[in-house]
Amino acid sequence: MEDRGTGFESEPELDEGSIVARAQDGDLAAFEQLVVVYQDRLFRLAYRMLSDRGEAEDVVQDALTATWRGLPMLQDVRAFGGWAYRLATNRCLDLLRKRSAHPETITDLEDLRSATEFRATYGPAGSDPAYEAETAARQDSLTTLLNTLPPEQRACWLLREMHGRSYAEIGATLKISQSAVRGRLARARHEIAEGMSEWR
Repeated sequence: MEDRGTGFESEPELDEGSIVARAQDGDLAAFEQLVVVYQDRLFRLAYRMLSDRGEAEDVVQDALTATWRGLPMLQDVRAFGGWAYRLATNRCLDLLRKRSAHPETITDLEDLRSATEFRATYGPAGSDPAYEAETAARQDSLTTLLNTLPPEQRACWLLREMHGRSYAEIGATLKISQSAVRGRLARARHEIAEGMSEWR
């Protein structure tokens, strides 16, 4: 008889709900798998929201710690992803509310430069120096525009456009209706389209 071990790595690929259920039963390996899946996603969201690497790392740690502590109370194992995004987004919004009125700017653009979603929008990276310079300038423009959006508009745009969250999930995260999500998203898209018009 084949030794399948105690972990889930040797089993056929499990869906996320099954992994969450195992984590709820105290399986640390299952929770570590969830951390591997979500920590980079949550970091990208938090970093784009806050423009501060240290604060973004703290947000991810807080969000993942909260998910571990709250796992026994999670009713629907399929809701884990939306829950993790909600915890991280709300922590970001809390931090933004506490900040002074100083404009924040992203000083380290590597996160946006390496984002596959951004490359998909503007085409594949090439080795042409002129192309690379133009791509960097586009990214700088997008970064500047994101920093000018009100925090909840920025959150709507990032959650929808960069993380593919549904209107319902975004509404639950921000505690607003789906129509309010659509309105804020429309305003954010309009601002970004206007600001990025020179790059069309």
